Amino acid sequence: RGSSGGPGRKMSGPGSMASGAAAGSADGPADAARAPEQALFPPGFSVSEIKNKQRRHFMFLRWKQQQRKDKLANKRKRKKEREALGDKAPPKPVPKTIENQRVYDETTVDPNDEEVAFDESTDEFAPYFNRQTVPRILITTSDRPRGRTVRFCEQLSTIIPNSHVYYRRGLALKRIIPQCISRDFTDLIVINEDRKIPNGLVLSHLPDGPTAHFRMSSVRLRKEIKRKGKAPTEHQPEVILNNFTTRLGHSIGRMFASLFPHDPQFIGRQVATFHNQRDYIFFRFHRYIFKSEKKVGIQELGPRFTLKLRSLQKGTFDSKFGEYEWIHKHREMDTSRRKFHL
Repeated sequence: RGSSGGPGRKMSGPGSMASGAAAGSADGPADAARAPEQALFPPGFSVSEIKNKQRRHFMFLRWKQQQRKDKLANKRKRKKEREALGDKAPPKPVPKTIENQRVYDETTVDPNDEEVAFDESTDEFAPYFNRQTVPRILITTSDRPRGRTVRFCEQLSTIIPNSHVYYRRGLALKRIIPQCISRDFTDLIVINEDRKIPNGLVLSHLPDGPTAHFRMSSVRLRKEIKRKGKAPTEHQPEVILNNFTTRLGHSIGRMFASLFPHDPQFIGRQVATFHNQRDYIFFRFHRYIFKSEKKVGIQELGPRFTLKLRSLQKGTFDSKFGEYEWIHKHREMDTSRRKFHL
């Protein structure tokens, strides 16, 4: 009897646990269906208080999902209210963004400022804008460039008219610049690389400077761009400069403009765009076509890249004794996300 009673008692334990689990599973979905979704997240709810990592991650995803649902429901509610009010509906509120909340910069350029006009007529780019010089660009690389940097330079030379690529091997920039000046080059572009990836660009205006150093990122060659168009033609492209509003940004914009000839050939329908947003300069190269009076189709040709200004130096490149007009200081200048310099 003892042996038969033991197993009987042992079997009753799991049986009761199974029945309890079955009852819980039967009541769980019904209770979840009846309970509102907001009950999972009370007002004082904090995901960080959950100790279990997997549970905390799961609840964070549920919380984000609930936030999206609430936002979409509020949007639909406001839309119905506006439709009900018709013409009496109040104007839509302007969303707050980092751009429209930008901290005012005292060096913002006024196009009608006489001082700005005088500086433009006497700066290093005045001969170009007065049509006294024709752009002639030399594109070079760091010592012994790899394949990706070489292809990028070749594609960059097809975008900038009258540009030539030279691959240097151990020749210092201080020796290259006098040779460029003697051969009537107006600008020097140096593409630096790290771990076989282009990561820097030095732009020096000849013969008197200035010299700008950029960090380069997000480089995409033509074959890496989806739905790209055919290779660019030899037509001189149009140039678009966006959001270069400060004195510093105005100088950088004039440097980019001086790389291209004055009179674009509109028959080529090609445009090079330097778009400044939050001090990041995005470069795109497109071909456009007018489908109708209101519709325009554009097709990216490539390459594309992003620049971040690191320094602006007076004169030509001189890493030891050069005088800098502006240097990006991370700890001092990046204290506010709404403060921009270009």
